[in-house]
Amino acid sequence: MPDPSSDSPVLDTLAAMTAESVARCGLDANSLVAARIAALAAVGAPAASYLMHVGTAMDAGVTIEQIQDILIAVAPIVGTARTAAAGLNITKALGIVVVALEDELEAEAEAE
Repeated sequence: MPDPSSDSPVLDTLAAMTAESVARCGLDANSLVAARIAALAAVGAPAASYLMHVGTAMDAGVTIEQIQDILIAVAPIVGTARTAAAGLNITKALGIVVVALEDELEAEAEAE
């Protein structure tokens, strides 16, 4: 259960829900990430929702090509607008991750 005195109770709750889902799921990591990306596209999720899955996707070895294939697979079901929005939001999420990594590397370099 998330700590109610936390500075980020909503994010803590989402993280706990995700951890519980992963613990109960029998899919391999790559399939799990594919299912989640497809679901995010289907509901028209914002970039922040994809951002929560970028690390997991990278750890599972998901490639940009696989993400493109997932969007191609769901396009006839979710429609053009949601597929295009998903592509844009994934791109935004990846951009946020790149900036965060650059900031982290810069801070490490300054600390040395």
